Amino acid sequence: MRWLNARNRVLANPAFQRFAMRNPLMRRTARYHANAMFAVITGFVQTKALTATVDAGVIRRLSDGPASAATLAQGAGLGLEAMQRLLGAARAIDLVELAAPDLWVLGQRGAALSTNAGALAMIEHHKIFYDDLADPIAMLKGGRGQGKLAAFWTYAPAAGQGLPAAADTASWQGGGGGAVAPYSALMAASQPMVAEQVLDAYDFSRHTCLMDVGGGHGAFLAEVAQRHPRLSLKLFDLPAVVEGAKARLSPSGLSHVSLHGGSFRDDPLPQGADVISLVRICHDHDDDVVRTLLKKAHAALPPGGRLLLAEPMAGTMGAEVMGDAYFGLYLWAMGSGRPRTVAAYLAQLVEAGFGNAREVATALPMVTRLIVAQR
Repeated sequence: MRWLNARNRVLANPAFQRFAMRNPLMRRTARYHANAMFAVITGFVQTKALTATVDAGVIRRLSDGPASAATLAQGAGLGLEAMQRLLGAARAIDLVELAAPDLWVLGQRGAALSTNAGALAMIEHHKIFYDDLADPIAMLKGGRGQGKLAAFWTYAPAAGQGLPAAADTASWQGGGGGAVAPYSALMAASQPMVAEQVLDAYDFSRHTCLMDVGGGHGAFLAEVAQRHPRLSLKLFDLPAVVEGAKARLSPSGLSHVSLHGGSFRDDPLPQGADVISLVRICHDHDDDVVRTLLKKAHAALPPGGRLLLAEPMAGTMGAEVMGDAYFGLYLWAMGSGRPRTVAAYLAQLVEAGFGNAREVATALPMVTRLIVAQR
């Protein structure tokens, strides 16, 4: 503590800050931290510039080839000067760049973004989250789940007060098909980038049947089926979600997927699978729900069966902004769940009866980390 206090006194001293900027040995580090701090301070502007660039159709238009500012302005319904201002902001965050005078092309980040349906869906979805974050202190004082994000995720308990009353059962069971459609579509769009990480890290060929719990419209199972066509597949989700899955799986050649409607809060999980996946499920729920779910997964698996738990997690070195900052506030606004560390999940898995629980490394821990546990 004495060291931390002394360090902070030095860093807070304006004279030391000026000295660090002038000192040749310290200048690069000082500039790096100054730029990083300013990026945090102005981060909301970068986010809004990104949203505006996508909404104005700039990313979509430039993915077809170079264009002038006037062409982009006409397509977006903006004046030329306004588009030039937006392009300047987009250029600063590497979404676009100038290939020649007044000839714009996608920047490196813009090119990567243009084909990432999951990221584009998140950008659109975040407009709801922005409203909840307009006054973050008010959001925190008001308690969990008081804003628009909680209304979007219809299965989240109202106001984050744990299990809802019987009269509210329809809301946390997902309501009707219209209520679950928006979040099911978002999950489906963003699932491939998570599925890729899991499939690259874990070999499903050792199994005969996979059941994806909270599987939505089957986006994860569809990715698994492409690599492991002989694997039997089951999907378990809320009845209204399963109804939506039926309409989407058959046209994709996945009519053989066995669909099971139910709520893992109330119902036992179907048996018959030797591997169960929980992909971006646990961090959406509070500890009591997660403990119950893990015990149900243990009961549904045969001896030697495995459970895969995949999601962004707290305490991820180099990705704390995602695991701790983003999901910490997002799940508060949503009204359910919290980011957990790998160690926290390992402890819950042991409590549920699993043995040999371990983390399997993924290529992009920011997107998802993976824990494998054996019954």
